Amino acid sequence: MKKVLLYQLTLFFYVFSASAQNKSQDSLKLSLEECIELVFKNNHNRQSIILNELSAQESYNQSKLELLPNLSATIGESYSHSKGSGSDWSGNYGLNTGVAVYQGGYVRSTIENVRLSSEQSKNRTTQYDNELTIQVLQSFLTALGNEELLRYQNAVLKASNEQLNQGKIRYEAGDILQSDFLMLEAQYANDLSNVLETKISRNNSLNSLKNLMSIDLSQEIEIVYPDESMLNTMGIMPSEDEFIARSMETLPELRIIDYDVKIAKTGVQISRSSFFPTISLSAGIATGHTSNFNRYGTQLNNRLNENVGITLNIPIFNNGRTKTKVTQSKINLQQYELERKQTELNVMQTLNQEFQNVVLAESKFKSSQIQQNAYLASYEAYKLKFEQGSITAVELLQQQNNYIHVLNDYIQCKYGFLLKRKVLDVYMGYPVQL
Repeated sequence: MKKVLLYQLTLFFYVFSASAQNKSQDSLKLSLEECIELVFKNNHNRQSIILNELSAQESYNQSKLELLPNLSATIGESYSHSKGSGSDWSGNYGLNTGVAVYQGGYVRSTIENVRLSSEQSKNRTTQYDNELTIQVLQSFLTALGNEELLRYQNAVLKASNEQLNQGKIRYEAGDILQSDFLMLEAQYANDLSNVLETKISRNNSLNSLKNLMSIDLSQEIEIVYPDESMLNTMGIMPSEDEFIARSMETLPELRIIDYDVKIAKTGVQISRSSFFPTISLSAGIATGHTSNFNRYGTQLNNRLNENVGITLNIPIFNNGRTKTKVTQSKINLQQYELERKQTELNVMQTLNQEFQNVVLAESKFKSSQIQQNAYLASYEAYKLKFEQGSITAVELLQQQNNYIHVLNDYIQCKYGFLLKRKVLDVYMGYPVQL
């Protein structure tokens, strides 16, 4: 019985160990660049936008074929029977073609309209890519900040545990009051809760990344922590004028509204085309046979006929519909031109705000860094005094809580600055790297 139990336990630990090893092997280690690459590859919403882009391209390809003549063939065979004439088998065959020679510029204006829509769809994809990149940055840097905070919190938790153990010995020896010992217990519990809260926040950020990458939430991922030297490069800021000028050239929002204006202009041309006459050519060849008159095989000589024609269609009066349509298309163009001006103003304001936000975030980060170093030194000094028995637990915990508060602020400022600085790169069309 003991051998069976020992075997079962051995098998259990083997399977558990193998499962843990496989889980570790299946875990994805991803840098920011790899996350963005996977998001662009797998994100379902982005794939839908790419399909819209492909559909727009197909529409453009098809529109160009409208310049070519059409061609159709007809084949018909029939059989009939009556008492008077008996049975009859007949057939008709034809080949027809037609082409619009002139339509007042309608076809070419339509082709240009569809081409502009196709190019606009590419800019919409770029616009969505920028939005996705910023979302990845937010989730990735939030997870990074939680990882860094977790390292500090674990160190503080370890120190709290040591303080609690030391306090217990001193309390039992009568060196400190019970209230001091209870304060140490409460602080340890609070530090333990902080660690759990940060872990949950980190996991939520990782789940956001998984959702953006369209991968299963059960998939384990680990984010690659960048080199600390990256912060040194964050200080290299473009000038405000350089940032705005570059962003105005690359931001798809402006290109999209530019295409709206161009498409509206072709809409006016399309509407005007209805004022002009249309000229079209047609041609055809046909033959047929009937069993009573021309046997099958002789109809090519006896019933072959060809035709060719030209049609001129002159618009005279259509109840003012064309004039109204032209007027409406001009109004539509004016609306887009106004929207273009307002969009430019809005973008300029947004860019100015984003740049000022980075300047402020950098200032806060540097200030919080100085505060964090100062409070850490103070906390270390008070911890040494407590170990020497020269201060109470209340005094120590007050310094410890002050340090944790400043530390949280420092980490938030650090990664907030990183996020805002990298958003500038997105606006300027530069690749985002850490």
